[in-house]
Amino acid sequence: MITLYDVNKLYEKEGKLVPALKDINLSINRGDFVAITGPSGSGKSTLLTILGCLDSPSTGQYVFNDQSIEDMPEEAMAAIRNRQIGFVFQSFNLIPAYTALRNVELPMLYAGVTAEVRTKRATLALGAVGLGDRLHHLPSEISGGQQQRVAIARAIVNNPNVIIADEPTGALDDESTSEIMALFSQLHRGGRTIIFVTHNMNLLSYASRVIHLEKGEITEQISYA
Repeated sequence: MITLYDVNKLYEKEGKLVPALKDINLSINRGDFVAITGPSGSGKSTLLTILGCLDSPSTGQYVFNDQSIEDMPEEAMAAIRNRQIGFVFQSFNLIPAYTALRNVELPMLYAGVTAEVRTKRATLALGAVGLGDRLHHLPSEISGGQQQRVAIARAIVNNPNVIIADEPTGALDDESTSEIMALFSQLHRGGRTIIFVTHNMNLLSYASRVIHLEKGEITEQISYA
């Protein structure tokens, strides 16, 4: 489903090119549950932005569903991000002035879905994450764990094949962390591919594969039955 061939990512800093990723070769199959871990500055978030088509490699090739990404027009990449990949972030990235329902409707708005269908699908998505009774609450009116559930509902509302999550439990307490990871496991059992970055070693047990990065390089890959 996802393959990276000799991917490098360079950033310019103080007039010099600094490598963030070095010669990354990686395949992720449909239905994998992948954890990416490593120390701060190891390239985890950079790898996630490339996997999510939010950025392109400096060199190398990225193939997503048999499509080569690096030379793809921005409009086509935007369509992949909107319809085939769902994103979940540590800080939730909800719009404070919007209700849970309206936050979840946003990806469909960009996809040109009608208002009636948006409301129906957003309501179903919020129900699927256990927030059917919080449709009209603002982010400030619900807990952090509930806000992350809204973010997950927003990520799944267009029925993407892949969920990409950057430290999805980093701002949550232990109880909420367990609830969110149980929800990701449920989504995985439903057939979705899950890729998440974490510093929390306790969360690696949820994954079927663990990828460890050091200084922009993959130093270890572990697969579990």
